[in-house]
Amino acid sequence: MDKEIKILVFTVNDEYYAADIGEVERIIGYEKPTKLPDTPSFTEGVINHEGHILAVVNLAKRFKLPENSGANDKKIIVVKGENEQDSVGIIVDLVSEVKDVLESSIELPKESISGISRRYIKGLIKFENKILIFLNMGSILTDEEKEELMQ
Repeated sequence: MDKEIKILVFTVNDEYYAADIGEVERIIGYEKPTKLPDTPSFTEGVINHEGHILAVVNLAKRFKLPENSGANDKKIIVVKGENEQDSVGIIVDLVSEVKDVLESSIELPKESISGISRRYIKGLIKFENKILIFLNMGSILTDEEKEELMQ
């Protein structure tokens, strides 16, 4: 039987992306992060999220995409970690909806898509007249990068 999964649909630089809702802790309004010295260029810094320090990553920079300066409804998707200290915030331009999709509608990509490494991508979802890039949110940061940010 074909299983349904819930996905969160969002955009970065006018491209559509999706994340498994199971990987998402919550969505919060954009808040300007505090910059940290000596962190990778795609990290915007940290914010205080419910009493914990949350590292915030700019997805456009992470994927080496131009930034959408016109996005004024930015959100931060809080991605679940193994524990609260492992959670990461991902800046996106717009969160549009939560959808149910059939697992059979997810296709594995042949190679990198618009320069995005395969390690970030679970698959492609054909949805309405769009192709959603289904991200593996847990792989946005490597373990070394997470450790570097948490020190």
